[in-house]
Amino acid sequence: MINAAMESMLESIATREDDLVELTRDLIRFPTVNPPGEAYTPCAEFVGDRLAKTGFDIEYVRGEGEPGDTDRYPRTNVVARREGKRPGACVHFNSHIDVVEAGDGWTVDPFEGVGRDGRVYGRGACDMKGGLAASIIAVEAFIRANADFPGAIEISGTVDEESGGFGGGAHLARKGYFSKPRVDHVIIPEPLNKDRVCLGHRGVWWAEIETKGEQAHGSMPFLGDCAVRHMGALLAAFEEKLFPALDAKQTRMPVVPEGARRSTLNINSIHGGQTDDYTGLPSPNVPDSCRLTIDRRFLIEEEIGEVKGEVLAILEELKATRPEFDYAIRDLMEVMPLMTEKDAPVASAVAHGIQAVFDREPDYVISPGTYDQKHIARLGHLYDCVAYGPGILDLAHRPDECVGIADMVQSAQVMALALGELLSAPR
Repeated sequence: MINAAMESMLESIATREDDLVELTRDLIRFPTVNPPGEAYTPCAEFVGDRLAKTGFDIEYVRGEGEPGDTDRYPRTNVVARREGKRPGACVHFNSHIDVVEAGDGWTVDPFEGVGRDGRVYGRGACDMKGGLAASIIAVEAFIRANADFPGAIEISGTVDEESGGFGGGAHLARKGYFSKPRVDHVIIPEPLNKDRVCLGHRGVWWAEIETKGEQAHGSMPFLGDCAVRHMGALLAAFEEKLFPALDAKQTRMPVVPEGARRSTLNINSIHGGQTDDYTGLPSPNVPDSCRLTIDRRFLIEEEIGEVKGEVLAILEELKATRPEFDYAIRDLMEVMPLMTEKDAPVASAVAHGIQAVFDREPDYVISPGTYDQKHIARLGHLYDCVAYGPGILDLAHRPDECVGIADMVQSAQVMALALGELLSAPR
């Protein structure tokens, strides 16, 4: 039930549409491309300066020692906190400020923040600077309408989510920024549609597999042992045995899109023989090494040991049956599947906000890929976390990426209502 004060707050957000659009455009104009991690510091400082005007205490936390952090490309995160008038829970809105490279195929400048036809275009518009802007507008409107709110409100702009989040969300989580008693509830404004609550994500295992051989002259390959051919045998075994087995696995998790409601394996890269940075003719060598990077996404019904065991079984079978086959395998990253319960406080609060704004029940979904909820759970041990924000995930990372202006306004209204419910509930 929306009371008069809530109605006034929602109307205030609607009247600030122009401010929301300009804020989104300003954020897009920071080319925070990862890798290498450009413009992190000025973008973080822009967010900090904005929130300081609303009475937030601002802290900049560099991800020192994390992958990619250098003096040229510092991993600068911003954390803003506004204390309420009396004790209570803390609600944290966490957005990443990094974006992937623009790539080709754009009809507009990817870092201009073009607004037209009811949308804002630009790299990161959807994923997820539109969500960050919506959360800022939501919080500002809430504070204006509820100056005596209890508890605390936090907003963070973190880095490196597109490359695993280790210099951003993971770094902050290790330092206690996503743990009780500091924080109780987290909303991540990822683009999962304005009327859906994202409860979590599938699991992921990244690994590098190297097949080994013996170098020889290319005119006499019989004197050596080609590591690339060994890798070809592994790929053939994947096609024959592993991919059909993964296709048969289904889940109770409401993963979107439909095709992701099963286990998947992607071949991220393959390198063997002549190095990629050489532009002349290759030397006539039999390659003694070939490396493959795999991206295995798995379901809540699967154990990580089973996931790895399927690949290891194929490798061991090849070692036993294929002459001279040898390999090495190295884990790069593993993250367990996550699924917050629908009746958890933050999921319920967001759902109630969606019901109020759209007059319908929300859909509950699971993301096919991971996002920084993984670090909040595994390092911060905080599980009252969902993803909710404007934008359509299918548009992320594509040319002419965009976010709907009306979607941002309505998402900001949902966030403001959810914030009010969470802060007013007993801790």
